[in-house]
Amino acid sequence: MDLRLDRQSPVPLHAQVEGLLRALIRQAEYRDGKPLPDEVTLARRLGVSRNTVRAGIARLVFEGLVERRAGVGTRAASRSVRSGLGAWHSFTREMEAKGIRVVTFDRQGAWEPAGRDAARALRIRPGARVLRLDRLRGWNGEPVVHFRSWFHPRLGLTGEEDFEKPLYETIESACGTVAEGAREELGAVAADARLARLLRVRPGASLLKRVRLVTDPGGRPIEYAVVHYRSDRFTLTLDLRRDRL
Repeated sequence: MDLRLDRQSPVPLHAQVEGLLRALIRQAEYRDGKPLPDEVTLARRLGVSRNTVRAGIARLVFEGLVERRAGVGTRAASRSVRSGLGAWHSFTREMEAKGIRVVTFDRQGAWEPAGRDAARALRIRPGARVLRLDRLRGWNGEPVVHFRSWFHPRLGLTGEEDFEKPLYETIESACGTVAEGAREELGAVAADARLARLLRVRPGASLLKRVRLVTDPGGRPIEYAVVHYRSDRFTLTLDLRRDRL
């Protein structure tokens, strides 16, 4: 993009700088997460002072269009993604429909004794050996959501399945079990040290918490999951309709 100011224009230079920055962050490369040029570079290219550039950036920061982080630089702000509460069956497919390519930052599976909550949800005895799967996922270079799932031993999962694919498609393919229903609970929690590190937020930051129990066509539990979302990147929505009498 050609970054030049019109010295003959009655529009003040700081306002022109602000306009150029607004146009810059609409470029695909910057919407995809590329850092904006730093203040010194912009000031030199535009022939203005750093204070003039800083004023333009500050306005965009105030409007939530860009964000500044120490050691990272200035980037176009990522938009908060909205997700319907009914869209539980495939996070990957739902995001693809919004034009978002989800990537997995980390995935870990382990066999462990079922804790109290998982045992109660899956209707097994506490301490029974279950497969736990953790997945850290996001887009544009940032983690957005952390999934922690426990699976009923009845499924016969080994932990070697291809969990890069949509989860319930993998379960159906590997186990012949269809995920038909889900019961969910929603809440807000403060990020503990572990989640803050994984999701790259400060400890105590607000997270969206989604607790899910998935069942098969017979109503038997398949998966108990606890999901945490960065609240600055994700919004859960619920559509309601009035019943016709």
